[in-house]
Amino acid sequence: MGKRIISQRRGRGTTTYRAHSHRWISDVKHRKYDNLEKNSVVKGKIIDLVHSAGHSAPLALVRYDNHEDSYIFAPERIRVNDQIESGAKAQVKTGNTLPIKRIPDGTLIYNIELMPGDGGKLCRTSGNSAKVISKLGNHILIQLPSKEQKKILAECRATIGTLAGAGRKDKPIVKAGNRHHLMRARGKLYPITSGVAMNAVDHPFGSGRGRQHAKIKSPSRFAPPGRKVGPLRAKRTGKK
Repeated sequence: MGKRIISQRRGRGTTTYRAHSHRWISDVKHRKYDNLEKNSVVKGKIIDLVHSAGHSAPLALVRYDNHEDSYIFAPERIRVNDQIESGAKAQVKTGNTLPIKRIPDGTLIYNIELMPGDGGKLCRTSGNSAKVISKLGNHILIQLPSKEQKKILAECRATIGTLAGAGRKDKPIVKAGNRHHLMRARGKLYPITSGVAMNAVDHPFGSGRGRQHAKIKSPSRFAPPGRKVGPLRAKRTGKK
């Protein structure tokens, strides 16, 4: 009797594949998109720098003048007791959050919104930053860390600077046990066995001489969950 393949086991939602969000400190977003953010500025003070298991970059606890506490991603060279600002009239300074339309060309930014008020979606991992390239009417052209250029609405907000924690991947992992604990901290399964290395009863791609999958890699869109493996809904098949 074969075993359930990974896609079937993941669908059950057991603790093996569940994110350990109870260990995470907080969700990290910009301040709510209120009138202060749109027309004025809110000042705050860095209270503490903390580590969160759910994020690769360190977090900074900010206490704003309106007695509101919030977590932000800590940029490089930020310190406890530093002052930061958030809003349309904030200064162009490391750690400050303001609309991209008010940020000069060539400035490095991170935690970039895709829609005004969504809290930030792009450049949220350690050591990352994007660059403001030019202004195109109601849109701003930015360059992502992958060198891809993307248009963003001018009203979207971003934080100035580069995310702290660069060089996180420079240290070698050395042992499989270290990798196991790193993956488990994020709710990931490790190690994962390749389907072509299994027996035929354990995976649709199992058996065969050498590493060749026994069935085509593009399953039908009507295939059952146990057969939903490989390139799902491939854009094209056959020779070019």
